[in-house]
Amino acid sequence: MKRNRKIAILASFMSIATVGGAYADVKIGITVSASGPGASLGQPQMKTVGALPKEIAGEKITYIALDDESDPTKGAQNARKLVLDEKVDILIGSSLSPVSLPLVDIAAENKTPLLTLAAAAAIVAPMDEKRKWAFKVVPNDDLMAEAILKYIGKTGVKTIAYIGVSDAYGEGYYKVLADLAPKLGIKLLGKEVYARSDASVTGQVLKTISLKPEAVFIASAGTPAVLPQKALRERGYKGPIYQTHGIATDDFVKLGGKDVDGAIFAGEAYTIADDLEAGNPFKKITSEYIEAYKKSQNQSPVIFGAHLYDSMQLVANALPSALKAGKPGTPEFRSAIRDSLELTKNVYLNNGLSNMSPADHNGYDERSAFLIKLDQGKFRLLKD
Repeated sequence: MKRNRKIAILASFMSIATVGGAYADVKIGITVSASGPGASLGQPQMKTVGALPKEIAGEKITYIALDDESDPTKGAQNARKLVLDEKVDILIGSSLSPVSLPLVDIAAENKTPLLTLAAAAAIVAPMDEKRKWAFKVVPNDDLMAEAILKYIGKTGVKTIAYIGVSDAYGEGYYKVLADLAPKLGIKLLGKEVYARSDASVTGQVLKTISLKPEAVFIASAGTPAVLPQKALRERGYKGPIYQTHGIATDDFVKLGGKDVDGAIFAGEAYTIADDLEAGNPFKKITSEYIEAYKKSQNQSPVIFGAHLYDSMQLVANALPSALKAGKPGTPEFRSAIRDSLELTKNVYLNNGLSNMSPADHNGYDERSAFLIKLDQGKFRLLKD
């Protein structure tokens, strides 16, 4: 009798487990730089977790979010924990390019789709067997760099100096600038770099000023982007200063004050959504994100949080098709999500209009690049 009872209990448990497996939640693993040099990017992303959808296509969504402290080693540890221990269906992260690059290998090894929040094009290009598992919601450097360089060329500037962070983000921008500038009749003068954690760029700025450039281009993101522009203004540089879409935060404006006013860059629709015409499809997704974030955090979001929100919009678009191929928690489901993401077409995001393909896991074109100027403390659409 006792043996029969044990068998009955075991059978009952197995039945429950089977049913539970059939209706398993979709698990999303997230690693962002909520502390360290990338905190100005990672903090709004971590806060955005509370604004993400709890159910998509009738499936419950579970989020597991970890802080990688802006450290590539920690980011890799987080990714392995999420993929191997938590067995997530989708991996999202990280905030910074240097932290995201190791995640590409981990995602490919475990055949888990990766949606990165970082900017470097090297994460998804050139396409190969590893990168086919990686997708990038932030527009590629070359798209934004080309847009801003074309604008600079129209202003008549013939010489421009470069100061950038000494990592994949800065290097990616420099390569694009070095290639495109000569084609637009602009001479690129010098190359000065600094670490995101540096407290001073005096040497780099003095060398830059000595070159007497007509304009300066700064390739950085978040609050570290304030340092070189502030130093240039404090040392009397009067020429135009161009930045990247990585500066679109309130913290950048508050920390830089009058010294960063006038900065011009190419960025995403989210940053200047208020300046777009009524009925513009970019305004709809931006309004949805802002409303969800305010409901969760009781404050307004910034573009970096929108990167995470957009990632889940791509997942929401891909999920119905993927569910036909497999159940959450299975290799078939993870592979189907990857395949569905690759077929994304005409999805409006805070970051742009997404159209992906087997050869392009970023999926944006010039329609996603907007010229923006920091004008009296506000990011405004620049009419060229």
